[in-house]
Amino acid sequence: MTLVEQLAFFRAELLLAMGGMALLVFGVYAGDARTPLIARLSSLILVIAAGVAFADGWGEEAVSLFGGGFVSDRFAAFAKAVVFLAAAVSITLAEGYLAREKLARFEFPVLIVLAALGMGIMVSADDLIALYLGVEMQSLAFYVLAAFNRDSRRSTEAGLKYFVLGALSSGLLLYGASLIYGFVGATTFEAIAAQVADGVGVGLSVGLVFLIAGLAFKVSAAPFHMWTPDVYEGSATPVTALFAAAPKLAGMALFARVLAEPFGGAVEDWRAVMWIIAAASMAIGAFSALVQTNIKRLMAYSSIGHMGYAAVGLSAGGEAGAASVLIYLSIYVIMTLGTFALILAMRRREGMTERLSDLAGLSRTRPWMAMAMTVLMFSLAGVPPTAGFWGKWYVFKAAVATGDQSLTWLAVFGVLMSAVGAFYYLRIIKIMWFDEPAAPFEPVENAALSWTAVGASLLMFPILLVFIAPLAGMADAAAASLF
Repeated sequence: MTLVEQLAFFRAELLLAMGGMALLVFGVYAGDARTPLIARLSSLILVIAAGVAFADGWGEEAVSLFGGGFVSDRFAAFAKAVVFLAAAVSITLAEGYLAREKLARFEFPVLIVLAALGMGIMVSADDLIALYLGVEMQSLAFYVLAAFNRDSRRSTEAGLKYFVLGALSSGLLLYGASLIYGFVGATTFEAIAAQVADGVGVGLSVGLVFLIAGLAFKVSAAPFHMWTPDVYEGSATPVTALFAAAPKLAGMALFARVLAEPFGGAVEDWRAVMWIIAAASMAIGAFSALVQTNIKRLMAYSSIGHMGYAAVGLSAGGEAGAASVLIYLSIYVIMTLGTFALILAMRRREGMTERLSDLAGLSRTRPWMAMAMTVLMFSLAGVPPTAGFWGKWYVFKAAVATGDQSLTWLAVFGVLMSAVGAFYYLRIIKIMWFDEPAAPFEPVENAALSWTAVGASLLMFPILLVFIAPLAGMADAAAASLF
């Protein structure tokens, strides 16, 4: 296959790269006054890239690109489409907030486009070098976004913490990759899989553990979650919304590819590690969120817990496990973006509010917000028959179907942690519906916030769960391309 033919399968990434650079140059000359236009163009580029990535990758067979460094298959196509769309929604949600907080700078949407480019490379990576390239391209943009509000001490602190701990995790990731290369003599997933088929030695196992640790940090899975609450709280709220959605699916998709392709023959070697990560994430997310009074910190621990549930699907392995992860995280992305749209709408005359107590009596001051938040909280808690329940159903079903007793107990533990986690979600509902009203929020000026919140809550609502079956069918087809 010639270079031009290979680039035809990489059109989405080329569009993001060229579009991002063009918008950057345009922004330098046009200035911050053109930020709204650049934001809309960035969203448009991401939506087009999502469609192109899905069209290019949803073929009959996987296509290896650039000497085995990348792959175009249904799994990558599915993940890229969701990730790019989530990034586009994040830009749209941020528009009103950035203008009010005097943060409307043209670099913001461009950084998200470049981060999406890194995430696209991540999910198509078929080589350790490509994997590291995608992770670092995403991370470098996120470090800047975390500290985007330069006049805020909290934002600066969040960016610094994220950078320092991110550098540590990148070191772990790179060290693990170098160990694997040292014992295999190659970096492509195909060559690693061939070596694993002949047996996994101690050195290769140690390299895999370091690789898993680095990836676990990127998705904020315990015990590598320490950065998440502070970064979520300190970053600008639209940045937090982005961090909580698109990178989670991209990171977990990369996780699934690494465990399925190069190390698919070593399930027994990594299953115990993933079991610990899943159990720790579910427990820490559930119990730590119980004492939170800041809604962004609560969502941070909620995110940690949800990564634990997704890790249950990873622990299961196989097509069913990979498909359950895609289903779960697709639903999670919708729930999270809807919730953060409502958080961004929590504004009074004195500025943004983040305390749970500010939601008191919301059912009487803003009934539509209370109703949308209620549905989303029920879904995040996994209360049947909302979409969140079906997401957990698929990951727990995949774990139990393996016949491994340890995974059955992990699924049982997950159900128990869901019950614990339901408490803090239900506490929000209680505050909105039964507490005395606090001062009302200002009317929502950005229509995108209202549409996103209402749309996400309707998709979670039992009556409109018709999308679950097609989603599951597409996830099954995407997962099959990994094996």
